[in-house]
Amino acid sequence: QVQLVESGGDLVQPGGSLRLSCAASGFTFSNYAMSWYYQPPGKERELVATISTGGGRRTYAESVKGRFTISRDNAKNTVYLQMNSLKPEDTAVYYCNARHFLSSDTYWGQGTQVTVSS
Repeated sequence: QVQLVESGGDLVQPGGSLRLSCAASGFTFSNYAMSWYYQPPGKERELVATISTGGGRRTYAESVKGRFTISRDNAKNTVYLQMNSLKPEDTAVYYCNARHFLSSDTYWGQGTQVTVSS
């Protein structure tokens, strides 16, 4: 069955770094654009970053440009989010999303908690 399993969330101090991973299984990973979303406490889920099927195109929310980097390894069926210079406002549950490049097929992971606090 389809699975997206996020990992890497943690408690980190402001200015610190984390790398999130999302391991995919049960579908053809290389046919799906991959994204990271975040949902701060009491707020709507928002798009953080997207990477195209082959990794050649990446887009970011303005709030994370220059600090976060999305990448993927199609051989390992895994997408990553490197987060640097973390701020308290980055505190959220981070979700992995897969969207087929042609159809409307979309999958979500269960989320991983990132807390930025001193």
